[in-house]
Amino acid sequence: MTSVSPDPRPRALVTAPFRGEGLDRLRALADVVLDPWIDHDPLRMYSAEQLAERARREEASIIVCEADRCAGPVFDLPLAAIGSTRGDPTNVDVAGATAAGIPVLRAPGRNADAVAELAVALLLAAARRVLPADRDVRSGQTFRDGTIPYQRFRSWELNGRTAGLVGLGAVGRALRWRLEGLGLQVLAYDPYAEDATSTLDELLERSDVISMHAVVTPETTGIIGPDELSRMKDGVIFVNTARAALHDTDALVAALRSGKVGAAGLDHFEGEMLAVDHPLASMDNVVLTPHIGGATYDTETNHSRLIAEDLARLLAGDPPLHIVNPEVLK
Repeated sequence: MTSVSPDPRPRALVTAPFRGEGLDRLRALADVVLDPWIDHDPLRMYSAEQLAERARREEASIIVCEADRCAGPVFDLPLAAIGSTRGDPTNVDVAGATAAGIPVLRAPGRNADAVAELAVALLLAAARRVLPADRDVRSGQTFRDGTIPYQRFRSWELNGRTAGLVGLGAVGRALRWRLEGLGLQVLAYDPYAEDATSTLDELLERSDVISMHAVVTPETTGIIGPDELSRMKDGVIFVNTARAALHDTDALVAALRSGKVGAAGLDHFEGEMLAVDHPLASMDNVVLTPHIGGATYDTETNHSRLIAEDLARLLAGDPPLHIVNPEVLK
C-alpha cells in the first residue's frame, strides 16, 4: 500500500511586530519568518509588489502584516490567509482578497487599553497644566514673574465632574470605567451602541470633559465643529485620541483662545504631523502627542494572540472569530 505524505507545514511571513503567547502559538502552527517593519531603520513599508515578491521568495502561504500594502499581486499567490494586525484592516484590499478567496483576519480592540490610558494621561496633564508646570521647574522659574505656583496652576478637580464620550467602541468602553474610577459621571453618544444613551446635544451641554472615540466616516467627519463647540460648557476640556478629522481644528483653536475650551489633549493631526508654527504648538493649555495612543508592547501582544488564535481556528477547519470576509469560507 502506498503511503500518503501529510500536507507540508504552512509557512508564515510576518512583517508586523509579533510577540508573546501569540508568537509561540503561531510557531506551533507554521514555520515563521519574522521581520517586523517597525524594527527597520529607516522604516520599511512594502508596496503590494514588494510584499508579493517577498512572500513569493519565502514561499509563504500565510501573510501577517500591519503597515505593508496588501493588494493586487499579493492575491495572485496561493495564500491560505492574510492577517492584518489592525483593528480595521485598512492596509488590505479586502474586496480583492475576497475575490481571490483569501480569508482576511483582523485584531479588534488590540489597543483599547493603551489608547484609554493615554486619554487619561492627556486629560490629567491638560486639567492640571502639568507641562507648563514642569517647564517652569526645569527653567528655574518656579516663582515666575513674582508669583507662586499655587497662584498660576490652580484648577478644578475631576472628581464629581461629568465626562462625555463621543463613540463607545472598544476604546470608549475601556476609558469609561477608568473615568468612573476617577470619580466622574460618564455619558456616551454612539448611535450604534445600545448602552450609549445620551444624545450628542445632551452630551455637549452637560459634559465638563469631552473625549473623542468615534471611527472616521462620512457621518462623523467634522462632528465637532463651531456649532458643537459653542454648545459646550465654558472651560470644557477636550480630548481627542482618535482622529483629527473628527473635529474642526480651526474652530478648536478659536475656542481655546476665547476660553470656551479651557484645555485640550490631542494625539492625532492631519498628515500625522503638526507644523511647528501652528497655533496649537504655542498654547500652554494644550497637550500634544504624536499619535502614540496604541504604542505599547501590550498592543503587539494582544494583536499577536488574536491573529494566532484565529489562524489556529482556520487551519483546524473552524470559523475564525475575527474574519472580515466570512463569505470566502462557504
